[in-house]
Amino acid sequence: MSGLIDKAKMFVAEKIADMPKPEASIEDVDLKGVNREGVTYNAKLGIMNPYSQSIPICEISYVLRCDGREIVSGNIADPGSIRGKETTMVEVPMKVPHNIIVSLVRDIFRDWDIDYELQIGLIIDLPIIGNFTIPLSSKGEIKLPSIKDFFGGGGDDEDKKE
Repeated sequence: MSGLIDKAKMFVAEKIADMPKPEASIEDVDLKGVNREGVTYNAKLGIMNPYSQSIPICEISYVLRCDGREIVSGNIADPGSIRGKETTMVEVPMKVPHNIIVSLVRDIFRDWDIDYELQIGLIIDLPIIGNFTIPLSSKGEIKLPSIKDFFGGGGDDEDKKE
């Protein structure tokens, strides 16, 4: 009898392991805005749901590191659902206080960008399986706007006299 139960457990475990699972990727990380409180960075996630029904996202946790130091971390509880049979885009805003940005001045002035490493844990609620975490990570650099970008200058096609 116990052999039959063990075989049933193995069968169910194999079927669950072979089930398609949602996939996600970090599509973009960029500077979203600057205000009195600090700087807001924005990560855009693309999440593909292989099922025909919507799946709830339980939580998104994130850690943003710049120049080797953690500058912000947090959680977003209940950010919505992933629509069935399509890719859903989800934004993850990360607010960094100005005093932390000041500590990155050396990296910023070296090449006028911020080198970053972003780690995200996307926790979704799958039927039968329960909570399932999709780990994501991305490394790159966020270019900062220059004075030319603010004033629209810098072009080589200045007015020429004929």
